[in-house]
Amino acid sequence: QVQLVESGGQVVQAGDSLSLSCAASGRSFSNYAMAWFRQAPGKEREFVATITWNGVFTYYSDSVKGRFTISSDNAKNTVYLQMNSLKPEDTAVYYCAAHTGPVGFVRPTIVRYWGQGTQVTVSS
Repeated sequence: QVQLVESGGQVVQAGDSLSLSCAASGRSFSNYAMAWFRQAPGKEREFVATITWNGVFTYYSDSVKGRFTISSDNAKNTVYLQMNSLKPEDTAVYYCAAHTGPVGFVRPTIVRYWGQGTQVTVSS
């Protein structure tokens, strides 16, 4: 089992920056690649970004490329999502995920473990 706990979600204004954290624990979590997804009300869960634990390979969705940065800290077993230039359309519950797919576009169906989610609200 792998446990993922997100934190950092809050209400911010458009143009602000925000950093999310995902603390991982459990057996063999380092065997998985990590990703962030988000889900807005009434919409499907959407891939945001993914990274290998060594931080060498990353991949972003077009909607966040250039504004969001995913990173990992092996010593702290934590994955981060730095979000800059936030827009109201970034409002969603953000989920941390562990998957076994390649570091590219990640479909929710290949995710092995999910965190509980953290709410990000961007006001205009």
